[in-house]
Amino acid sequence: MSKGNLFEQIPSGCSEEIFETLAQNGAVKIERIISSGQSSPESGWYDQEKAEWVVVLKGHAIIAFENDFTVDLKAGDYLHIPAHKKHRVAYTQSEPPTIWLAVHY
Repeated sequence: MSKGNLFEQIPSGCSEEIFETLAQNGAVKIERIISSGQSSPESGWYDQEKAEWVVVLKGHAIIAFENDFTVDLKAGDYLHIPAHKKHRVAYTQSEPPTIWLAVHY
């Protein structure tokens, strides 16, 4: 058993995104992501083997899909991304940092 708080130990002004695995087994991985203004490179498409469900807990983000479709996410918004749906992070709010919860399954 382990206990934590998603809003504690949040560094500010990080030059890279922080990915922290909170729980994992053979089928599911849950991670906290802290973004401080980072985005994926224009050619940096994610093409993941597993589906992903993300929720923005704090901040603001924009996810871009390969067909020029974008999804704007603010605190409380969640998004299901099917496996192999090419996407990238187009924008994240830097101050305060954007805090995500991602479930890969």
